[in-house]
Amino acid sequence: MTRSAAFARRARAQPASRALPSPLRLRSSLGRIAELVSSELGIMLPDSKLPILHGRVQRRMHARGVTSLEAYAALLFAAGGEPERLQLFDAVTTNKTDFFREPSHFSVLREQVLPELQPRAELRTPECKLWCAGCSTGQEVYTLAMVLSEHARENPPLDFSILGSDVCSKVLEQAQAATYAEELVEPVPLPLRQRYLLRSKDRKQRLVRVGRALREHVRFARLNFMDERYPLPRDFDVVFFRNVLIYFDRPTQQRVLSRICQHLRPNGYLFVGHSESLNGLTLPLLARGDAMFQKLP
Repeated sequence: MTRSAAFARRARAQPASRALPSPLRLRSSLGRIAELVSSELGIMLPDSKLPILHGRVQRRMHARGVTSLEAYAALLFAAGGEPERLQLFDAVTTNKTDFFREPSHFSVLREQVLPELQPRAELRTPECKLWCAGCSTGQEVYTLAMVLSEHARENPPLDFSILGSDVCSKVLEQAQAATYAEELVEPVPLPLRQRYLLRSKDRKQRLVRVGRALREHVRFARLNFMDERYPLPRDFDVVFFRNVLIYFDRPTQQRVLSRICQHLRPNGYLFVGHSESLNGLTLPLLARGDAMFQKLP
């Protein structure tokens, strides 16, 4: 749920020779598919993004051995078409994340938010609860786990749990595996790499896995932000919901953020992407910093 690369960026990467459907077909079969994606996932798909959608639909058509958009649309909308719809949703979501992405947020979390939360956690419960909403392949979740673990080592006692959620099942499987190419962990400071990450015994693979000490604090779940209700606890201390709003129109942003706020405890903190704005939205939040908000008591 959790996606920074724009559809337009992928559009430039497509081969110029790829034939696109006629305008009539773009407004019929592909248009119906675009409406399905928008209604189910909330992703904005104006006409300018239809060629990108078409490229991703073609991958699913090839996988299913379907040769026409009409036949593929019929497959999607037929009774019993839900498994293919889920495959399509995995194909059309853009998943991009990094370890310690937008690092200032992690500094604020460590230096400002966690020292404030720890006394409250000791009074209410020994566990500090975080939700990474739209976690993609899990790097942000494990970054949070490192930050919390470091704080706990220096400021005991403190326990914590982190939920990572996304609508894409494939990225959740990758996040659960907690295994990454060595180059992907380069943003992690060396002391944290040495403490929390394990290198593959087979050096030819050049893979790194997050250690059990962090994985034990983390769980993952599939969640669609378009659902009317989220089957989650309502007492998260911190929610990271970064670089997801950019895919929603303003009414959808209002609905999704209102639901997310229901799961954030009073005085809890919400982080959004630095390029995202909450201006004009009616939410029980106060701005507390750069793309950081605190829920009203």
